Amino acid sequence: MNHNQANVMKTSIRKSNDRGHANHGWLDSWHTFSFADYYDPKHMGFRSLRVINQDRVAPGGGFGTHPHRNMEIFSYVLEGQLEHKDSMGNGRTLSPGQIQLMSAGSGVTHSEFNPSANQPAHFLQIWIQPRSIGLTPSYTEWHPNPAHENDRKVLVISADGRDGSATIHQDADVWRLRLGAGENIEHTLAEDRGLWLQVIRGEMIVDSQTLHAGDAISTETAGLWNISATAESEALLFDLR
Repeated sequence: MNHNQANVMKTSIRKSNDRGHANHGWLDSWHTFSFADYYDPKHMGFRSLRVINQDRVAPGGGFGTHPHRNMEIFSYVLEGQLEHKDSMGNGRTLSPGQIQLMSAGSGVTHSEFNPSANQPAHFLQIWIQPRSIGLTPSYTEWHPNPAHENDRKVLVISADGRDGSATIHQDADVWRLRLGAGENIEHTLAEDRGLWLQVIRGEMIVDSQTLHAGDAISTETAGLWNISATAESEALLFDLR
């Protein structure tokens, strides 16, 4: 953060172990925000960001066909594979580093399965509220560009699809951060926007606060934010209206 803003900066930390937790045998899930049987009125979402679930699905397990409406839903695969099928006719199997984005809009049914007989699937399931309801359902994917695989900051989702990002029906930018030990990036947060940083692995420092895998930090203080890593680290950074 810029020194001249130090007196007004404000952050909130969401620790990994404070999240909601559900273990269904085939599914081990940590909920950053209220979800299913986990309810916490203090953690209902952040701006348009409504769900961040860290899911581990056992080999052969998965979510059977079920409906959704009026939500932008995306999954970021971390380990293993995730097989997607939906009522729009899409059938895909995603691998680590890839993202699928589904706009449920006026209504869609879909299923997500781990197609492996012996390897668990590990992914983040994220829901963002769209800017309007009743949209035509759609599906897209983001695959990393080998030319940018080692970039520290890569735009993966945006409202306008710039820089090869997947398109979302909301004023939201989602960045993938990958930092080595001692590396850092900067992010400028504009007025009237919010920043949410979800750490996936490693150890990061924001606003002099150390974050580990599963931790998150959020702020609505505009200005220049510095994010550094003390170990090989990965995170998703959300910049939200």
